[in-house]
Amino acid sequence: MKEDAQNNLVSVNERLKKMLLQWLPRQNRIATAIPGLFLSRRDSTDLVESCFYSPTVGIVAQGFKRSVIGNREYQYGEGYCVTVGVDMPSVNHIIDASPEKPFLALSIKLDRYLVTQLAAEVPSDPQSGNRTHSGVIVAAVTFDILDAFLRLLSLLDSPERISVLAPMIIREIHYHLLTGSQGDCLRLVSTLGTASNQIAQAISWLRENYREPLLISKLANQVSMAESTFHRHFRQVTNLSPLRFQKRLRLYEAQRLMLAEGKDATTAALHVGYESATQFNREYKRQFGAPPHRDVNRMREAGIGVAGAVIL
Repeated sequence: MKEDAQNNLVSVNERLKKMLLQWLPRQNRIATAIPGLFLSRRDSTDLVESCFYSPTVGIVAQGFKRSVIGNREYQYGEGYCVTVGVDMPSVNHIIDASPEKPFLALSIKLDRYLVTQLAAEVPSDPQSGNRTHSGVIVAAVTFDILDAFLRLLSLLDSPERISVLAPMIIREIHYHLLTGSQGDCLRLVSTLGTASNQIAQAISWLRENYREPLLISKLANQVSMAESTFHRHFRQVTNLSPLRFQKRLRLYEAQRLMLAEGKDATTAALHVGYESATQFNREYKRQFGAPPHRDVNRMREAGIGVAGAVIL
């Protein structure tokens, strides 16, 4: 039985690869006609890319990559599913790809409302309690999730069916996540009153107010936590301190402004809340490995689009 199940997984994944190559004949990242569904192909291993993940789930159909999400390293490849339950900064390096055998992945944005709705309907593990989980789960993909992604991707060939069938399949994917190894993480992040949900609220506030000076005591009080408790749970979810998380937000947004809107480094620095261009340049180089102007030129020459994509 196990051998049959593995053969089924391999068969579905081979079909998924074929379809991805049809939609991605060359290295690219694309948003599809299905809202929230993104496809990615990389043909080389010479680039390190940064992004800020929104809550998302994706699978790798081919290749292998190394990601530092928060400050925690993950290595995963073909046959793995990656679930990011809260907004998280990430640095990614494809480590197995070539034009003949490219890295292939696809992902969908998670719908927090749908997670909350399904969590109320799906029985939870009574042992999960109010533990705080990491905001990132990497696990072997199940047949149910892989098959649902394949059916979702297949809808691109029948655009007249997308509006009716895509929401049903996306709901199914959310259901399989909640009943699988990712369930506790997503449930706790989406359930009011849990420590994970309080941290998720704090992260949402930081995402919307990253330009503002950060007072930890005020933010902790805003989500009804003692400051020391807030620090501890924030690190458990993101593997970063709140201040470092805010700094990443500012730097990633500045990178996006320069890359997508053509702003110069000084203008971008001021826009995201820096008062000193010198400090901004120093911290930018420390984070991305090169000064702002050189880093943005490198990305443009490599054909990298707007930072902040949710592609895995």
